[in-house]
Amino acid sequence: MYAWLYRHLPGPRGLRPMLAVLLLLVLVALLMFVVFPAVEPVLPSGKVTLSS
Repeated sequence: MYAWLYRHLPGPRGLRPMLAVLLLLVLVALLMFVVFPAVEPVLPSGKVTLSS
């Protein structure tokens, strides 16, 4: 899958790694700011207590 994605990125060979990193950063930002906040209300409570 990654090879397919890399082959289909536009631009010369030297630009493709930068585009791949940019695509990864956009994906992480989309997950952090859109997807995770949207699904957080339906997740079980995260209240964890540890006792010593």
